[in-house]
Amino acid sequence: MTFVGHSTVLLQTEGLNILTDPIWSERCSPVSWAGPRRHRIPGIRLEELPKIDLILLSHNHYDHCDLPTLRHLVQRDAPTIACPLGLARLLRRLGFDQIMELDWEQTASFAAAELRCVRAQHFAARGPFDRDRTLWCGWAVTLPSGTLYFAGDSGFGSFFQEIARKLGPIRLALLPIGAYEPEWFMGSVHMSPAQAVAVHRILQPQESIAIHYGTFSLADDGELAPAEALREELQRNPPPTPFRMIPEGECYRIAAPQTVRAGEPALS
Repeated sequence: MTFVGHSTVLLQTEGLNILTDPIWSERCSPVSWAGPRRHRIPGIRLEELPKIDLILLSHNHYDHCDLPTLRHLVQRDAPTIACPLGLARLLRRLGFDQIMELDWEQTASFAAAELRCVRAQHFAARGPFDRDRTLWCGWAVTLPSGTLYFAGDSGFGSFFQEIARKLGPIRLALLPIGAYEPEWFMGSVHMSPAQAVAVHRILQPQESIAIHYGTFSLADDGELAPAEALREELQRNPPPTPFRMIPEGECYRIAAPQTVRAGEPALS
C-alpha cells in the first residue's frame, strides 16, 4: 500500500491497482478558489499513478468524491468504480461506464476480488438541499491474499461488532482518525483516535493504517492533533496487533500472515 493522503490509498495486490476515495485537488470544495486547502501535497503525483483498475468510493463529500480527480482517472484509465446507492448517476456524467452501485451488505465480483458494501455511520451531501439522498458506506475487499477493510468516514457504533463477525480475519484495515473535535458535535459522524483504536481491537486485523487526518482542516482538531492523540492512545494501552501511521508517499508492504508475531511494535 502507498498512502497518498487523507483517505486516498493505493493498494497493489493480485495484479490489481486499487484506489480509495481519490482526491488530488488543492481544495475539497465545490469551487477551486475557496474551501479547505491542502496542508500536505499528495504522496504520489497524479500523473505518476500506475493504471488504476478499481476505485472504491465511500460517499459523496468533497474530500472523498473529488470530481476533477475522478474525471482525470476515467479519461486516462477507464477503471471500474464501486460506490454506494445513489452515486451512479453522478459517476456516469463523469464518463464512468463500469459502475458497481451497492447497498449495505450487497456484494459484487471484480477480477479475483469479492467486494462487500458495509455499514458506516455518517451522512451524504454536496449542497444544502441533497442531504442523505445518496448512501455512504465502507468497503470490504476479499482476495486470495486476504481481506481489506476500508472504513471510509464513520462515527463509532456497535455495528463494528457485526462487521467483524461477517468479515472474519482481516489482513488490513484502513481506519479514519481525524475531524473529530468538538466530539459532542462531530462524534456521531467521525471517530476519534481513541475510538479508532477501539475499532481496531474489535476487528482484530493483522494491521491497521490510519487515514483521514493531516491533509484538510475539516473540524476543530489541528493538523497534528489526530496523530498525537493516536500515539498517546497506543502508548497508553498497546493493542495486540499494529496500528500504524504511514508518511505520505511511503510504499509499505503488508507482511504475509504467517510472519506476524505477537508483541511486535504497535506503531511506526
